[in-house]
Amino acid sequence: MNRREFLRTSVHASVALGGIAALQGCATEQKPSKHFVAPKGFERAGSPRFKLSMCAYSWRSALSAHKMDMFQFIDYCADHGCDGAELTSYYFPKDMDTAWMARFKRHMHMRCIAASGTSVGNDFTVPDDKMPEQIKLAKKWVDHAEFFGARYVRVFAGMSKQSDPQVATERCIAALKECCEYSGKKGIMLGLENHHGIVAEPEQIIHIVKSVDSPWLGINCDTANFQTVNPYDSLEQIAPYAINVHFKGEIHPKGHEKEKVPADLRRLMKILRDANYQGYLALEYESAENPATGIPKLLTRMRELM
Repeated sequence: MNRREFLRTSVHASVALGGIAALQGCATEQKPSKHFVAPKGFERAGSPRFKLSMCAYSWRSALSAHKMDMFQFIDYCADHGCDGAELTSYYFPKDMDTAWMARFKRHMHMRCIAASGTSVGNDFTVPDDKMPEQIKLAKKWVDHAEFFGARYVRVFAGMSKQSDPQVATERCIAALKECCEYSGKKGIMLGLENHHGIVAEPEQIIHIVKSVDSPWLGINCDTANFQTVNPYDSLEQIAPYAINVHFKGEIHPKGHEKEKVPADLRRLMKILRDANYQGYLALEYESAENPATGIPKLLTRMRELM
C-alpha cells in the first residue's frame, strides 16, 4: 500500500467509525437540561485555578478622602503582585467620560493589571416604579465592564424593607433576568453577592440563581458576609456557584455579627478547591489594622495558600 492509498483508507475508516459513534451517542445520550445551573452548582473541567486580585473597596477611606485615586490604586495592585483589580464603581469620577476611561484602561495595560471585574451598588428589591433606575445602573456598569475588559459585574440583591421577603425576591429575580439578558449579549457575567437581606442564607441566594436560570449569572462568594451559625458550612453550599470571590480575613458567625473573628484562611481555600473554583480571589480588606500594613500581610498569606 502506498502513502496515498494509506491516507485514503484511513480517512474512510475514521469517517465510518465517527458515524457509528454518533449513532450510538444519539441512541444513548439524554438531552441536556435546559437549566444551565446544575442542582449542585456549575460543572467545570480541569482543576482549581486561582488568580490574585484586590477590590478598590479595600482602600475606601483613602479613595473617599481623595488621598488615593484609581490610577494609584492600579499602581498599588501592580506593585504588590496582583494579577487583577476589581473596579468598585463608587470611586470613579462622577463625570468620567470615554477619554478618561481610555486613559485609565491604558494605565491598566501599562501596569499589566487585568480588570478582574467591576461592582455596582444597586438594589433590586425596590418598588416597581424605582426599579428601572436600578436596572439602568446595572446595565451602565455592564457597559463599563465591557470597555475595561472585565469578566463580570458584582451586583446586590437589595436591602429594601418596603415589601415582604417573597415580593422582594420576585422583584430581584425579574430584574436579574433582564440584566442577564443584556450582559449575556456582551459575554459578561453577573455575580450576585451573598450580602444580607434576602440573600442572608445560602438557600436564599441559591434559589434566586436557579430561578433566574441564566448561564450569565453566578454568585460573588463573599467569605465574611454570612452571619449564620456556621459560616463555613454556608460557604460550602454556595462555592460551587461562585464566579468570583471576595476574600476577607474575618468571619462573623451568628452571635458575633459585630465582632471580627479571625477566619481560618486555609479552610476557606479548601472550600474553594473542593468546589473546583477557577477564578479570581479578590481581597476585600475590612480588618481593623491599618490597610497600609494589613493589606500586604494578607496578600502574602493568600499567595502562600494559593
